[in-house]
Amino acid sequence: MDVLVADEVWIATALLHRRYPEREDFAVSKIIRQAEAESVTGRHSLRPSFQDYAYLHCVANKEPGAVRHRMLLETAKGRRRLFKPRDPCHRRRLSGKDAPHVDDVPAAYRKFIEWYRKEYAGASGETDPILSLRGLGKKIRTDENADAYVERLRGTWG
Repeated sequence: MDVLVADEVWIATALLHRRYPEREDFAVSKIIRQAEAESVTGRHSLRPSFQDYAYLHCVANKEPGAVRHRMLLETAKGRRRLFKPRDPCHRRRLSGKDAPHVDDVPAAYRKFIEWYRKEYAGASGETDPILSLRGLGKKIRTDENADAYVERLRGTWG
């Protein structure tokens, strides 16, 4: 299977997060070494563009060039971690890919995408500000039901 370079960067970083869950981030050199050791693509060496993707093309809080992924976050110079939905993101990367598509990676790595979506990216403990509005104001009208309220309002449109 031909794995995209960005997906290979993401997989190497996800493997490090799973192996060292207590660590917040990793040096880019550690991500590169992890990718070399894992050999996701089956090649003997990493593709020349791997470093470019790890340093720039996958980094959400950096100004993008032609590639606008948001798979990693730069936490400090030369350090990265996987991107989370509440992280800062350059405005031109807002629609960029944050994780590989399941069908684009070898079967052995698909479980990491599920882990990312369910545990890592959703583990911030913060509530989505829009979803937190659900039910707000439902106690404002306690004297009549919603249908009666709407009918009463429509009667004034006249």
